[in-house]
Amino acid sequence: MAAETENLRELITRARFVLFDFDGPICRLFAGHKAEVIAEGQVRWLEERGLHGLLTEGEREHPDPHEVLRAVDRRHTGSDLVAELEERLTQQELRAVDSAWPTAYADPLIRTWLAVGSRLAITTNNSPRAVRSYLATRGLEACFTPHIYGRTQDLHLLKPHPHCLNRALSAMGAEAEASLMIGDTPSDFQAAEQAGVPFLGYARNARKEKLLRASGAEHVVNSLELILNLLRAHA
Repeated sequence: MAAETENLRELITRARFVLFDFDGPICRLFAGHKAEVIAEGQVRWLEERGLHGLLTEGEREHPDPHEVLRAVDRRHTGSDLVAELEERLTQQELRAVDSAWPTAYADPLIRTWLAVGSRLAITTNNSPRAVRSYLATRGLEACFTPHIYGRTQDLHLLKPHPHCLNRALSAMGAEAEASLMIGDTPSDFQAAEQAGVPFLGYARNARKEKLLRASGAEHVVNSLELILNLLRAHA
């Protein structure tokens, strides 16, 4: 336990650039506006347009609206259909901001990391419009602006592709080894690995931790409080 804490301390204190995933480490975006309900709405919207056969049965039942969007994009890359479906998802994410739950200790962690001189960015598969809207409700937008890198209509560049991480590193003039990504999914870990960025997993429950560990993530915490305490002790 002591060795793991020391490893975490080194990982955290050497990070001059910190890349946060959004939904998970910063908030639970869909806490009050469920992602599976949004996914069901996407499927209905496609069916109403006579596109029932566009998705497989597994894709129609998938609880993640991002996966439904990806499935349509694989078959109609760059089409007006994909653009409209992406905008509908963005509108649902903006609606979800009103009922999002802040992740415990996220706000003070962000402010503390900024106060000790690190530069911060958000690298997410969510819409950057939804990210900015949420950050504004918490008074945190200035902590990240202009370094918010989210979903574009080039859906093949969503994580696990490292595109948004590479954009952040390039814009901040950051070296990958002097950076740290905090994420809560295997795709976050895979994107960080491809970008050469050290990774710290955040798992709010045992299922999330199991998935992260299985993907290869070595460092995983169940609360951001530990990170905050280590950072404050070093300040």
